[in-house]
Amino acid sequence: QVRLVESGGGLVQAGGSLRLACAASGRAFDDYNMGWFRQAPGKEREFVAAISASGGNSDVEDSLKDRFTISRDNAKNMVLLQMISLKPDDTAVYYCAADQGGYSITRIPRRYETWGQGTQVTVSS
Repeated sequence: QVRLVESGGGLVQAGGSLRLACAASGRAFDDYNMGWFRQAPGKEREFVAAISASGGNSDVEDSLKDRFTISRDNAKNMVLLQMISLKPDDTAVYYCAADQGGYSITRIPRRYETWGQGTQVTVSS
């Protein structure tokens, strides 16, 4: 089973940028479709972005497409989330997740078997 550790979160002013990283260890990273989710206080966990095992296919939540980009580097066992033009509404704990069983990438959290511990992103106005 793969183990996931997120990094790169922090405090940033509105309009700023952050790049989140998720480092994977354990089983073959390129067997897994990967996803990013976020959860703000008092809200449900929501889909942010996903990328296929090979990196050839990706999906970003419609409202975030112009600001967020997902990528992966299978040689480094890492998946990245580049975020620009951040807004206070982006404040949340961001989680990466791994889906080994999926034929295609998915937005459904319960399809992901393994989750990281999360990294806090706080955007000040």
